[in-house]
Amino acid sequence: MARYTKEMILQMAKEEDVEFIRLQFTDMSGTLRNMAVTSSQLEKALDNECIFDASTLDGFSGEDENELYLYPDLDSFAILPWRPQQGKVARMICDIYQPDGTFYPECSRGILKRVLEEAKSMGYQFVAGPECEFFLFHTEEDGTPTTLTHDRAGYFDLGPLDLGENARRDMVLTLEDMGFEVESSYHEVSPGQHEIDFHHCKGLEAADSLMTFKFAVRTIAKRHGLHATFMPKPVTDSNGSGLHVNCILRDELGKNLFFDESDEKGLSKTAYYFMGGILKHIQGMSLITNPLVNSYKRLVPGYEAPVFVGWATKSKSQIIRIPAARGNRTKIELRSPDASANPYLVLAAILAAGLDGIRNKMMPPACMEENLNNLSLKENPETGIETLPGNLQQAIQAFEEDAFVQNVLGEDFSRRYIEMKKAEWKEYIQQVSDWEISKYLYRI
Repeated sequence: MARYTKEMILQMAKEEDVEFIRLQFTDMSGTLRNMAVTSSQLEKALDNECIFDASTLDGFSGEDENELYLYPDLDSFAILPWRPQQGKVARMICDIYQPDGTFYPECSRGILKRVLEEAKSMGYQFVAGPECEFFLFHTEEDGTPTTLTHDRAGYFDLGPLDLGENARRDMVLTLEDMGFEVESSYHEVSPGQHEIDFHHCKGLEAADSLMTFKFAVRTIAKRHGLHATFMPKPVTDSNGSGLHVNCILRDELGKNLFFDESDEKGLSKTAYYFMGGILKHIQGMSLITNPLVNSYKRLVPGYEAPVFVGWATKSKSQIIRIPAARGNRTKIELRSPDASANPYLVLAAILAAGLDGIRNKMMPPACMEENLNNLSLKENPETGIETLPGNLQQAIQAFEEDAFVQNVLGEDFSRRYIEMKKAEWKEYIQQVSDWEISKYLYRI
């Protein structure tokens, strides 16, 4: 049920002295974009009459796409608490539509909506809880970000060791002002690395919340003279930052469909099939869940990132872990994604793969609780254990070979996404790195 109507938003904007409204949307690569309008244009925006030129944005490259429409989701209306209290600034998250009033097929939020509707038609509600890690680094005098931090804290450390404690506290308070239910926040393993976890939400709200979360974290970090980055692996010899996605399927009455007390591990057939679908498609999904050249610098053994395609209830070396909670809190945790990814596409791919597993009754391989990082890569073929793609080029190839994942995104979206990622890989392999100079310049 909708929380807000057009009339309610107009009234709130007037009462709260809102002067600017940011109409936000997410491009193909997962970057948050916006167009600001003044309060005098708010009614026009609420009538879906705001047009933007999309011809130069990622995923919007056709000449016929230079005029698209922003349709705001009224329930996403929120006042930005860090902006001035006189002449406040609010935001609304938007879907993208074509001039004829139909959904723009390359709108990533629309892609997730389509998969959620498919789940609903099967009697399922999808709930997701992201656990998002990030780094706080110093900036230069001109605001340019660095990869430097004076912080030497580790996992669960507190002040004075945790030098980001004050900034993280302000982030939590800001998020709560925006309606988030923050469950926990703490210092992560690497110096300068942090995590903030918030309440599980239904699928679309979870993706919206993650985009808002990243936007708020960066903004508050800047107010503290810091730079927040969700880059997967910004420091060579430190753990990278992941985006662990906890998934639950519920029926229309809210019952958790992943739990079965009669099963040895407390898991239902639905849970096993859901895992089976993810594990079948995870290679092709990796271009979505881990979309950068840098993503694959994180996915290496020895830095607590999962590399192996399998599942466990304890070991964290595999991409899926089943946390200990059972009953209505039973969930499947996918540990391989990182926060550089477009969250709408990540959730769409996870849910679609899980539904494919349910439809086709795909059982996952046997649970393996041992730490697979103790196995050498050479041993993997003998054990039948697969690993994730080792670099962006391998991920592109796996995506091209998985027609199902491409179909989830749509033919045009997939084609453009592949083109963008191939261009990124080509640009990367042509670069001469500092490592190459250091390794070879004086020896060759």
